[in-house]
Amino acid sequence: MHEKSIVIIPTYNELNNIKNLIPEITTSYPTTDILIVDDNSPDGTAEFVKEFSEKNKRIKLIEREKKMGLGTAYVEGFKYALANGYESIIQMDADLSHDPKEIKKMFEYIKDYDLVIGSRYISGVNVINWPMMRLLLSYFANIYTRIITRLPIRDCTGGFKCFRKEVLSAIDLDKIHSNGYSFQIEMNFLAWKKKFRIKEFPIVFVDRMEGSSKMSKKIVWEAIFMVWKLRLKSVFGLLN
Repeated sequence: MHEKSIVIIPTYNELNNIKNLIPEITTSYPTTDILIVDDNSPDGTAEFVKEFSEKNKRIKLIEREKKMGLGTAYVEGFKYALANGYESIIQMDADLSHDPKEIKKMFEYIKDYDLVIGSRYISGVNVINWPMMRLLLSYFANIYTRIITRLPIRDCTGGFKCFRKEVLSAIDLDKIHSNGYSFQIEMNFLAWKKKFRIKEFPIVFVDRMEGSSKMSKKIVWEAIFMVWKLRLKSVFGLLN
């Protein structure tokens, strides 16, 4: 990968996971930068990143004053990437549920597409260790999203993606305030409506081994309402 690339990883209490994830990415992709956006983790995540960044200048850190949510963390990361001239921008979870080995495929696909999505549902259901209720919620949330929005994506809510800078530049990031599932849906929907080329490829998603899930009822309800909001905005020509 010769283009300037960066991996954006939001964190909140992910110290044990990040200790494994950062070295794996830096070893496998020595020319790719990593940006950690930390929401003032009390477990010392930011302190570890700072120490690591002193040894490797490709590690960047944005520290935020409090827990502000996944969507706003990615928006800050996207703005940083655009301001610093990155052409390929990857987003991924800190909890090791996204396999860094798949980044290589993303870099290949992004040569021909504008948004590449690591999909849990493009070839069956590729999720390991999730409770059945969590899996059913995710699977049917994607069906619901596709029905309401007409979005031609099998995994609308997945968080392992690679954007070309042109996609993020075309979206008014200041108007993105959603989090969790709804953030992923909103970004995908806007990219699709702006006629960008989207590619899904199959990944295996493994539930976190360390730490606790950030899933909540608020995130679920936000996503339920987001799909209608996007559909109506699209109908009335109000998308950003």
